[in-house]
Amino acid sequence: MKSTLFQAAALASSLFFLSACNTPDDAVVPSDLPYESYFQTGTDSWTADIVDYSTAQDSIMEFKFGRSKLPAPLDTTRQSLMLSSMNRSDDAFMYVTKKLSGLLPNTSYSLIFDIELASQYPSNSIGIGGSPGGSVYLKAGGVSFEPKKVLQDGQYTLENVDKGNQLQDGENLTLLGNVGTGNDTEGYQLITRTNANAPITVRTNANGELWLIVGTDSGFEGLTTLYYSKINVTAR
Repeated sequence: MKSTLFQAAALASSLFFLSACNTPDDAVVPSDLPYESYFQTGTDSWTADIVDYSTAQDSIMEFKFGRSKLPAPLDTTRQSLMLSSMNRSDDAFMYVTKKLSGLLPNTSYSLIFDIELASQYPSNSIGIGGSPGGSVYLKAGGVSFEPKKVLQDGQYTLENVDKGNQLQDGENLTLLGNVGTGNDTEGYQLITRTNANAPITVRTNANGELWLIVGTDSGFEGLTTLYYSKINVTAR
């Protein structure tokens, strides 16, 4: 009898986890982890910006963000978050962020990011300052406060967020890899990146909130346009 009750409880727990992973963007769940979005019905409250450039470059960064269909030859019926900019500073960080709530207050979570995005840049391609694929680094992590773009000494930066520099991890963001497709020729294809082998620890605030950050730290001095088609976050 005890074995039967245990099996029933385990089944109910498994069903809840699967249901949470496949919950529509606008559904209400007890907490925001595990989290997943395919952006089919909206931006899912993700916002975007760009930092690590000077006021003198403000008008030439050409930053764009919006919900968009995936580019051809991919499935153009699928939606994504499109980010695009020129890297005039040779160090631009182009990112999206989202608030999660309903978590345990003042608690550390080990987060695993599984990200799918469309890139058109070969890994070994050559460009100004660096490779359009191999020198554009994807990072993810989070903080217990809303990330804010601020102006310090003529430079735009993320206030109190340590994201590391390009290939290096930061205290708040970890490197997932670059945006290179592995191909020899340009052309959009879906790539996936994860930190499953090295979860990043993020601590919630007193209200059980944290803000996710996903972005690219670029060493390529040119135009980068990427389409985030899935962002999945689980806690270990």
